[in-house]
Amino acid sequence: MRSYHHFTLEDRGSLYELQKEGKSVREIARILNRAPSSVSREIARNCNKDGSYNAWRATILYIIRRRKSHRPNRLENEPNLRHWIAGKLNLFWPPEAITVRWKQEHPDDKLSWSTIYRALRSSKQKPRLIKECSPKRNLRRRGKRTYTHNSYTIHPDHVITERPEEANQRTRLGEWEGDTIYGGIGKGLVVTCVDRKSRFTCGALLQSRNKEQTKEAVVQALQGRTVHSLTLDNGSEFALFREFEQELKTTVYFAHPHSPWERGTNENTNGLLRFFFPKGTNFHKVTQQELDDVLYLINSRPRKCLGWLSPIEFIRCCT
Repeated sequence: MRSYHHFTLEDRGSLYELQKEGKSVREIARILNRAPSSVSREIARNCNKDGSYNAWRATILYIIRRRKSHRPNRLENEPNLRHWIAGKLNLFWPPEAITVRWKQEHPDDKLSWSTIYRALRSSKQKPRLIKECSPKRNLRRRGKRTYTHNSYTIHPDHVITERPEEANQRTRLGEWEGDTIYGGIGKGLVVTCVDRKSRFTCGALLQSRNKEQTKEAVVQALQGRTVHSLTLDNGSEFALFREFEQELKTTVYFAHPHSPWERGTNENTNGLLRFFFPKGTNFHKVTQQELDDVLYLINSRPRKCLGWLSPIEFIRCCT
């Protein structure tokens, strides 16, 4: 006897023909190499109201039942887990980070990130299980996939190919990447700096792309921190990079034109900030304290690349 599997349209066609020939259930089961109970159930489940059997109708009924059959989401029956997940989503943790933290705290209890995504989806038939959260409000990409693209405007002293191996291999803290995030036209911007090893992020507000203001903002953001190197893009706002080097006692390297992936850590972090400050934001109305609060949320969020530690936790482990 072969292992169990569902009847196919071909199987049902054979069953229909054998039944037309007047074969008994046991004879049909022997010919189809199936258990008599399986054949009996198939006929009982999918027969017409008059008791006759049609292969096509039986297949349609089977497909309808399969589409309706599903396991209930475990969050329907576990309100404590549902509230715990909602709390992490409200801290803007990604579902994958939530599941890893759950497994760390409950090693004998599994939780899949797909369970969280399903609980956040809604339709006419299935309302969201986590009603206080939604993909648009709590997920980084707002439930959508978005991709963005970004030239030499200055003449650097050092380019990224000259950067030391400690920075390339992320073997020590203090190797930074820097960039700016724009608000609406004439509405200010933010300078961001990200440590390549710990992914710790700091930033400062800017009123405009003025190079003097940018220098002050970069120095402010990195004040009191170890800075072995700083890798920037080629925006004209970084024209005073030699003054960065003097004040921060470091070396500034520039990525190649049109190569944002060479500063991938910074680009990814800017994407996290865009969740809180979408395009068009008026940074003139944002205070440094508000920016620091957002940076704290990002720095206390577990990262897969850090073994599911947050940047703050990772730095503590390294010092």
